[in-house]
Amino acid sequence: MPFLSLSCTNFRNIQNNTIDLLAKEVYFVGENGQGKTNLLEALYYAAYGASFRTRIEQEIVREGENAFSIRTMFRDDNKSVTAIHGEFQRGKKKILKNQKRIQDRKELINTIPCVLFCHDDLDFAVGEPERRRFFIDQSLSMYDELYIDELRSYKKILKNRNLVLKNQDYGMLDMYDLQLMQKGIYLQEKRKKMIFLFNTIFTRLYEKVSGIENVSIMYEPSWKEVENQTPSQKQVLELLLSKRKVDYVMETTMSGPHRDRIRFMKDGKHFIPTASTGQRRLISLLLRVAQAVHYTEVIGRKPVLLLDDVLLELDPDKRQKFTAVLPPYNQLFCTFLPGEPYQRYKTSETKVLFVEDGAVHE
Repeated sequence: MPFLSLSCTNFRNIQNNTIDLLAKEVYFVGENGQGKTNLLEALYYAAYGASFRTRIEQEIVREGENAFSIRTMFRDDNKSVTAIHGEFQRGKKKILKNQKRIQDRKELINTIPCVLFCHDDLDFAVGEPERRRFFIDQSLSMYDELYIDELRSYKKILKNRNLVLKNQDYGMLDMYDLQLMQKGIYLQEKRKKMIFLFNTIFTRLYEKVSGIENVSIMYEPSWKEVENQTPSQKQVLELLLSKRKVDYVMETTMSGPHRDRIRFMKDGKHFIPTASTGQRRLISLLLRVAQAVHYTEVIGRKPVLLLDDVLLELDPDKRQKFTAVLPPYNQLFCTFLPGEPYQRYKTSETKVLFVEDGAVHE
């Protein structure tokens, strides 16, 4: 199985111990606040070198301590075992892969592909546009190292351009416009292609689980397309120039991929304003399913799925249909409250671990 073990030291409230994870499916069962989500967070940290709950590592350190560490053993499809060690102490983070220090988190790409399902994913449906852009960028970053580089470069150029606007030092704008255009066109084209592929998965899934047809994802790039074609370099430069007066007033860059819109549509109309809470929640869950399916189609590998109490928010019928469309996975981790019918989902390959005050036992 992919994750063979997890060892934590001073990682939130998780007991300093080694947990055997040798199973196709692992259920963490416990009351709220006992450490179930912390365990998923530790696995996610091993996969991506960061938490999905905070950007501040110090918040992860157990109260009264000054450092934390995690160690995992992971076996890939070729039966090769990788050891990941992450630690934070004295305000600095260090990640080792097979005892070799990782200089950039992108070096972890494809080592432990994980797809996380959690309550905050609802933001992808009802939150700010930034959250939907984040989801698309994250989906591409799971397998495309070049996209990570280009996105980082774009953000750096954007930051510099906004700084000269704020300082009213406009002499460098032509140079920044040229750089922003080059990186931005690349990002726009990649997002457009990925969302097209996503729709071939997402629309079918949504209809299968909800019975509602023709729900799709629409990409609205800030740099408008001409006859369904990405604008040329000349067109983007002209657009940036035409927007400068607005940029001067706002002291920030008002167009570009950082202002792209991603919407959910049904029969040509915006779906979210009229969708029920359950329908919106289902969108967020099925986006994650589509993310996993898309990853497998592109890379040919099955990811690890991390499900954090997401089944609780579905009615029994939708819950059954959702579990039926879960994508193929190498390993599955689920959290449950003791009163939930987790026994109903068990198979012969399921390990049930009970979590109480950070301690894990069978």
